[in-house]
Amino acid sequence: MKNIQLLSILFLCLFCVNCTDDFDSINDNPNAPQEVSPEFLLTNVIAAETNENTYNQGLRLNNYLAQFNADVEFERIDRYELGGNSGYWNLIYGLLTDLETMKTLPGYNDAYDGVAEILKCYLFSQLTDMWGDVPYSEAVKFEELNFTPVYDSQESIYTDPTNGILARLEAAATQLQNTSEPIRGDIMFGNDLSKWVRFANSLQVRFRMRISKRVTDFSKLQQLADANMLMQSNEDNAVVPYLGAAPNQFPLFSASTGIYQGLKMSETVETVLKGWDDPRIAVFFNPTPESVLAGNPEYKGLPNGLSTQTISERGFVLNDISLLNDRFRTIADGVDAQIMLYSEVQFALAEAVERGYITGDADTYYQNAIQAHFEYYDAAVPDDYFSRDAIALNGTMDTNLEKILTQKWFSLFMVGHEAWFNIRRTGIPALTPGPDNFNDDQYPSRYLYPESEQAANKVNYDAAVSRIGGDNINTKSWWEM
Repeated sequence: MKNIQLLSILFLCLFCVNCTDDFDSINDNPNAPQEVSPEFLLTNVIAAETNENTYNQGLRLNNYLAQFNADVEFERIDRYELGGNSGYWNLIYGLLTDLETMKTLPGYNDAYDGVAEILKCYLFSQLTDMWGDVPYSEAVKFEELNFTPVYDSQESIYTDPTNGILARLEAAATQLQNTSEPIRGDIMFGNDLSKWVRFANSLQVRFRMRISKRVTDFSKLQQLADANMLMQSNEDNAVVPYLGAAPNQFPLFSASTGIYQGLKMSETVETVLKGWDDPRIAVFFNPTPESVLAGNPEYKGLPNGLSTQTISERGFVLNDISLLNDRFRTIADGVDAQIMLYSEVQFALAEAVERGYITGDADTYYQNAIQAHFEYYDAAVPDDYFSRDAIALNGTMDTNLEKILTQKWFSLFMVGHEAWFNIRRTGIPALTPGPDNFNDDQYPSRYLYPESEQAANKVNYDAAVSRIGGDNINTKSWWEM
């Protein structure tokens, strides 16, 4: 949980500087940096998290849970064998440590501090939304060297009036609006603090909708909607473009053939997109190889959660199932590493209006969101798209919400676990576990705590498990109930 290796390196560097003055004078390199700067850690945190969120957590985990992709038993998460996802747990706490380390470095200022706070809030939200109660208030406290931090409740992590994620995001946005100090190393927003403010406010919208079942006061959400300080277009997207040259290429470009072949089109997404007659089917997927050879290109999906035996028994021809579009495989910089898109914010506001949480025009937000998602992927919205019965908001609140949330679900393709979080909160779209799932036909709600926590922080682990109702993948989060 603590990035002890990084700290050791920093302390070792300080020790060497203090004890070897003659060595410094002899070996001084005028072209080499003499000290670590906050910008380097900031760059590393953004790069590491956006890539992990997009490729491993998004494409290779969430896309199966959200039924965008289906697999042939290679990725057993498609059959709800979730495990602990401990690599991401460790990465997040390591990145949180890097952000805390930034405070000790020369050049740290209010602008770096505000940006670091926003990133910390985002990272802690990932932890609590994937595991529930997690170490928060006592985590990564260098001065205390506490290696057994308590697990805070998810409710307090979000809503504590002083130290909760929402309060900290609000304070960070205000801090950035009131500083004239600069930052460097920001590969996501190009060191533009106004975009960080919009990102912080947009995250508040995400999280206020996340906990909307558990609160009754939506005045802050209304203020955010009215203040004109949310993401305004795709220009404000929280993304980092992959590059055409190594080592910053989209990882699927150089991944094994087996990983790519496992990312088959899900029958769920096929049904939805064909029901909408949506041209984005060609943006995200290729026609099946067999249909292309036959001169009659078709898109076909595979049901989720099937074993190889069931696939064989049902007579599926795997060469007649669609795979991801070439932009995900053969183009090194065909996609971005993503944390949040403008379209998500507009969908959230459309839902909030439709539910009566805030005032506004749900249809305007809804159409803005769809238009933005098409534009982000360089696709054209068909002229009659918004008048189609399957698309238009022309029904009851429940019917309209199903349309808004299903469109939002699709827009979250590969955006970390965000689609999974929304399905858990809303039940839309209604996903059916595959017939060969390992979870008694239940849709999972969380990852298991890493096994290392049971060994290194057992007292606090046991207390958390008792409080949330058991360390299993079906234990619901506070905001789900």
